Amino acid sequence: MSRMGDVLAGFHAAWEFESDSVLIRYERGIRTPKLLQALGERRVPLSAVSAVTLAPGKRGTVVLRAELRPGADPLLEAADGQLKEGCDPYRLVLPAERETLAEYYADELAAQLTETGPADRFLVPAPEPPRSFKAYDGKASFDGRTVSFRWFWTGASSAKWKAGDQSFAISELSGVEWRSPEVFEGHLRLLRRGETGPAQVDHDPAAVVFGLGYGPVHESLPFAAAVLAAVRQCGPAPVAAVPRRDPADIAERIRHLGELHQAGLVTDEEFSVKKAELLAEL
Repeated sequence: MSRMGDVLAGFHAAWEFESDSVLIRYERGIRTPKLLQALGERRVPLSAVSAVTLAPGKRGTVVLRAELRPGADPLLEAADGQLKEGCDPYRLVLPAERETLAEYYADELAAQLTETGPADRFLVPAPEPPRSFKAYDGKASFDGRTVSFRWFWTGASSAKWKAGDQSFAISELSGVEWRSPEVFEGHLRLLRRGETGPAQVDHDPAAVVFGLGYGPVHESLPFAAAVLAAVRQCGPAPVAAVPRRDPADIAERIRHLGELHQAGLVTDEEFSVKKAELLAEL
């Protein structure tokens, strides 16, 4: 591959090629999308990349893009295809006169790729907590272990006020649902294990609603990605073993049930159903 430490600079970002990864550093200029500025940099292992493409861009540019494997990056998983093209963190735009150089790096990088298909775990580091942002109806905070929502009296629904401020341990969650504030009715909803929240997110105490100037992409999406990565790292909730009942105790309860049945206090159907339930506990 290209020499370790080689750098390809484009508009808004520069790619530094290393032996097993690409370090992408984003500029902090006023023309750089706020999401990229907020990310600062991303180290992408080559094992997370499935392909590299080079295509003509707009107004005399070429675009070098790394296509990541599904499931490799918590940011892209949380975004779920909602990012605008200009906010794509793996898209490097260069002047057209640098096409030959870009093609060289694209070929060198592609030659090193060996992995395809979905990744079984996140390979790109998630944005680090602690994180917080202001939604329309409350403030969301994440310290790495717990997600907290503190409601604003000016925006929260009566249902959320009634439920009160909320805290959710990562172990309680199965994932996150992020809807971009740049589309109608954006929100961040925490998905709880074994629970389904109200259909309306403004009534769900496990969700915050976005609005004009509230929950911007560069704040809410890294937040969602950090929570999602923590949830995946936590793994599935442990399944508690169901203790087996003492057979003697079960036999005694069935005997007592039989006495109630003979006395006419339990119907034939009730006796059969309850006996089956007791036997299932053995």
